[in-house]
Order: sequence, then C-alpha cells, then structure tokens
Amino acid sequence: MEIRILEQDFSVCKLEDLTQVDFSDEFCFIGKTDEELSLVCSTKRVPSNTVEREDGWRAFRIQGTLDFSLIGILSRISALLAGCGIGIFAVSTYNADYILTKAEQFEAGVKALEEDGYEIIR
Repeated sequence: MEIRILEQDFSVCKLEDLTQVDFSDEFCFIGKTDEELSLVCSTKRVPSNTVEREDGWRAFRIQGTLDFSLIGILSRISALLAGCGIGIFAVSTYNADYILTKAEQFEAGVKALEEDGYEIIR
C-alpha cells in the first residue's frame, strides 16, 4: 500500500463559525457536532476567529480510492504507530484516509510504516 507524504504543516482548530474559513485551501477538513465546530487546515490559513488551536501537525494520505468494503486499513496503521508511541489524528473523506501526527514524531512514523512494507511517496 502506498503512503503519500503531504508537505505542509497543519493545525487543528475549534471555530466560532465558518465565516473566515479559506475554502480555497488545498486541504480543509470540517467536523461539526452538537458540541463543537472543528477545522483541520494548513497552518498558514488558520482563520482569525479560531477559539482554540493546536499547531505542529504533519500528515500523510493513504493513496488510492479506498473502497468501503476494505476492512482494517486505518486500524492496522494506527496500531503500528501506537506500538511506536506515536499518537494520531485521523480524518477520512469519501475517497481516502488522512493520518496526522505531531511534527516531532512524523519521521519516526514514516520510518515505521516503511519498515512494515508500506511504499512511501514524497
């Protein structure tokens, strides 16, 4: 399985509302529940109406369109990284899964994936 490294830095934010979100950002993930409104975006594009934020995230994408019938892909990767003491923040879209780790753990995570047989694309 191929893993593509995403080159930008990411931030995880809690927002007041969506009015200042830059939807032209190449990566922009929004989550809304009855308790909060969250955004994952490029650090350079964090909206000014952010209530809370955590910077210092890096990300990779599990390459290819992932069929909904595939089981255990995210579980296997998260277990591998957890075994190395690396926490993750996962985001899924219709086509793909994205895994973020703190920047200081990112290269160790990539190395662990590579050693486990994943093809890393930079």
